[in-house]
Amino acid sequence: MGKAVKNKQRPVNLDLQTISFPVTAIASILHRVSGVITFVALAILLWMLGTSLASPEGFDDVVAIMDNFLVKFVLWGILTALAYHIVGGLRHLVMDMGHWEELDSANQSARVGFVITAVLAVLAGVLVW
Repeated sequence: MGKAVKNKQRPVNLDLQTISFPVTAIASILHRVSGVITFVALAILLWMLGTSLASPEGFDDVVAIMDNFLVKFVLWGILTALAYHIVGGLRHLVMDMGHWEELDSANQSARVGFVITAVLAVLAGVLVW
């Protein structure tokens, strides 16, 4: 076995409030988080769909549940996460085709993705409420 390499004396910064993430890193992290939210939300949406299609009473139950502000807020969050995940996925597909790979264009496409998601979130709010 070889000799262990000595670590250089480097400061370790574990305070996340002082770390400044680039916009592309934030976009990537949020894309992963929105994917997890969408995956978990799929169970909720499938339950609502199954219940509403099972019988007229089940449909009435789902309609009654949708009158609750908290349920509407959760549904809005699910739609917003889905919208961000789709926008981020399309951004990644374009990057996989060889575009927006430079730092400036990647930063700009991440910012545009945030703006598009904000518009879609407002539209989802109008749809839900």
